[in-house]
Amino acid sequence: MMSLKSTLKKFIPERYHSLIQRIYFNLRSLWYIGNRFICPYCNGHFRKFLPFGVKPRPNALCPRCGSLERHRLLWLYLKDRTNFFRDSLKVLDIAPMGSFQQKCKDISNLDYISTDISSPIAIIKMDITNINLPDNEFDCIICYHVLEHILDDEKAMRELFRVLKPGGWAILQSPVDHKRDKTFEDPNIVSPNQRERVFGQKDHVRIYGRDYKDRLEKAGFTVKLDNYSRELGNNIIKKYGLMKDETIYFCTKPKPKND
Repeated sequence: MMSLKSTLKKFIPERYHSLIQRIYFNLRSLWYIGNRFICPYCNGHFRKFLPFGVKPRPNALCPRCGSLERHRLLWLYLKDRTNFFRDSLKVLDIAPMGSFQQKCKDISNLDYISTDISSPIAIIKMDITNINLPDNEFDCIICYHVLEHILDDEKAMRELFRVLKPGGWAILQSPVDHKRDKTFEDPNIVSPNQRERVFGQKDHVRIYGRDYKDRLEKAGFTVKLDNYSRELGNNIIKKYGLMKDETIYFCTKPKPKND
């Protein structure tokens, strides 16, 4: 059976993909209505979330909005630990998720821009390693599970640092193997099948280790590792379908010392 994604690509113009997908998800979610799980993104109540992943994880995907564990964690974190919903902020979102982008457009205090080199829903098309925007432009940057796809991630980190305002903050999230001291990458591994076998996904180019923080700091950021999800408690983690051990990489750009 042809998947929704394959059908969209084959028969429907790209500009309509996001709309058709939202309609499909809304209809699909009716089958899963219940009270066991809550999605903080769409406020849906479901008897279960859907499995998702190369090795499918149970209760990972919201049947209505398509959010995954990491997206739901981000939304809760932004509400609980940041000024995202309170202050006037100019926001740069890298490789936007459709439901997140739509919500951000509707938040009156945000001046929201999204970018990606290929995504049809991104507001502007740009390469993260060559961001064609002024220095010190944004109060906030969201770069969520992107850098593990970027060949020159250190250049991308420097660009993100450049366009962030002094005193601004960024959530620069990537999968990190905390059992590894050092990031593993090999530029000779280029085929999708090789990358899936070695890095876990066909479009990943490395496995970050604990030195991910060091790489961000080398670009100029001050990095706080926030174990927010663990503080929520097991009942909340289960109710919202979160991952207990995902650490938030909350990065700030220092202000000049004479400020």
